[in-house]
Amino acid sequence: MEVVASDDPMLDVARLSATLGEDVTVRSADTSSEAAVTEAAEGAAALVVNVSTPVTESVLEACPELRIVARAGVGVDSIDVAAAAERGVTVTNVPDYCTDEVATHTVALALACVRKLGPLDRDVKAGGWDWAVGGETHRLRGSTLGFVSFGPIARRVREQTAGFDFEYVAYDPYVEASEMTDLGVEKVGFDELLARTDIVSINAPLTPETRDMFDEAAFERLPDRAIVVNTGRGGVVDEAALADALDAGEVGAAGLDVFAEEPPGDSPLFDHDRAVLTPHSAWYSVEARTELADTVAENVRAAFDGETPPDRIDPDLDWV
Repeated sequence: MEVVASDDPMLDVARLSATLGEDVTVRSADTSSEAAVTEAAEGAAALVVNVSTPVTESVLEACPELRIVARAGVGVDSIDVAAAAERGVTVTNVPDYCTDEVATHTVALALACVRKLGPLDRDVKAGGWDWAVGGETHRLRGSTLGFVSFGPIARRVREQTAGFDFEYVAYDPYVEASEMTDLGVEKVGFDELLARTDIVSINAPLTPETRDMFDEAAFERLPDRAIVVNTGRGGVVDEAALADALDAGEVGAAGLDVFAEEPPGDSPLFDHDRAVLTPHSAWYSVEARTELADTVAENVRAAFDGETPPDRIDPDLDWV
């Protein structure tokens, strides 16, 4: 059987191949467009995709041999899950291979914004030595950290920041208040979260409900010194509105690892000294990359063996 994998450096194809065994052939291919995916996946039984691989209804229609589309990562917003289910194609992801890494990156982005590390670093490297170049900096103790989505990553951020003396609030309509309370977090509505939070950590998946959730109106409701950190999905944040909010002083700073379009091209955020931007790298560690390949292989092998993969995506959920 043949597996086609996106030619993405984050996926260790050699390890994937070795783990699947000699009865499976794995080859890398360009999967950056519908045409490329259709051509690459012709005759393949499995397609292993990255964050931007478009697995549309037309792609699935053109590739009737597919048994499984295995996302090498968490989000499946580039995959038409419903169309796959209609054709008997299983969709899987790898939900927890990088929980520690993304949580750590979330905290790092928040701290970089709080302590103005970007402008301070650039000033020193340019020959300066001005402690005030970043503008006003405020004490972190007693701040409120708000989570949008309270899944495994947000919970790990809560654990990692336990010594910062934060107050914690979270908006997640799918998590019971008692579950949050047990972890020292208060469940609130979205508007209340915006009004109360000093640092907002966005860890939400991209769904019709969350797309452009952080728009002009949301940024206007945040405190003016608030820090926005997004390590969830780029489409949850309207980047043009965020840039305008930074310009207008409605947001204090922003740390983004994800963008609506990746790479983001000529983003309006590039010109902002108070924006810390990283290239969708929050997931990365040597250990996470190894676990990613191994888990993808486990899901693909289960599908080939006629079993339900451990990380099967439920097609009845509301995916984009």
